[in-house]
Amino acid sequence: MRMTASSSSPAAVPSAPTRPVAAWLAGRIGFGSYLGLAERLAWEVSEPGGRCPTLLVCELEPGITIGRLGSRADVELTDDELQSRRLDVRFTGRGGGAVPHVPGQVCVALFAALADLGLGPHDVGRLVDRFEAGIAAALTTVRCGAVRVSGVPGVFGRTGLLAAVGLAVRRGVACHGGFVNVSPAPDLLPRVRAVPAACRGRGAPALTMGSVEADVQRHVRVQDVRTALVHALADAFGFPRTLVQTGFPGPVPVPGRSSPEVTSRVG
Repeated sequence: MRMTASSSSPAAVPSAPTRPVAAWLAGRIGFGSYLGLAERLAWEVSEPGGRCPTLLVCELEPGITIGRLGSRADVELTDDELQSRRLDVRFTGRGGGAVPHVPGQVCVALFAALADLGLGPHDVGRLVDRFEAGIAAALTTVRCGAVRVSGVPGVFGRTGLLAAVGLAVRRGVACHGGFVNVSPAPDLLPRVRAVPAACRGRGAPALTMGSVEADVQRHVRVQDVRTALVHALADAFGFPRTLVQTGFPGPVPVPGRSSPEVTSRVG
C-alpha cells in the first residue's frame, strides 16, 4: 500500500490558520436535517468575518448515502430489503462513494473557507490530505493501525475501510467530511461497497467498511474517538485554538426549508 502524499508543495500555502476552530460534540441527527444544517454552516463560514471554521461531530440516523463517486449498484440490497430494514438511500453532493450509516459510527464534518484553513482557492488536494491525516492520527490514539492508500479516499485498517471520506468544496468553502466506524454492528457493512468503482484496483485492501473495534479486538469507547478526532484534526490543520462545545451549532433545521442558494454550496 502506498501512503497518500500532499498534492502541492508547502510554498503553495498562503498562510497558517489564524482563526480558532469551533468543535461541536453533537448527538444523532436525521440526514435531511444534517443537510439543512450543513447548508447554513457553509453559508455562515463563507461570509467575510462570519462564523469561524466549524467542526461538527455527530451521528447520522441509520441509512445509506451515496456521494458523487458512488452509484446505486454499490448497494447490494434490493429495494424490498431496504424497506424491511427501514433504510433510505440518499444521493448527496459530497465526495466519495456509498456509505452505510449505523449506530457506532462517528460523522465528522468540517465547514470552513479555504482561506481560513491557510489554503489556496483550488488546493483541494491539501485539504483532503490534512483531513485524512487527522483521522489517521486520531485512530492511532486508540492503538488502531491506520493506512491511507494513494488515489483512494479514506483510511483503512485490517478489517476494511475504517473511515470513509467525502469532502466537498463549493465556491472556496470546504464542507462535509468523513464517517469513522468505531463499534457498528457488522451485518450491513459487507452489503455496501464503500470504495468507489473509479478507485478500485489502486491497492485498497478491501472494498467494504470495517471497524476500529474489529481491528483492535477490544471495546473502544465512541466518546474517546470523538475527542481524539477533534484534537487530531485541529493539529492537522494547525489551528491556533480549539473551542469545544456540546450540542448543535444552532437550531436543527426542518428538512425541506433550506435556501436554494446555500444548497448549491454544499451539494
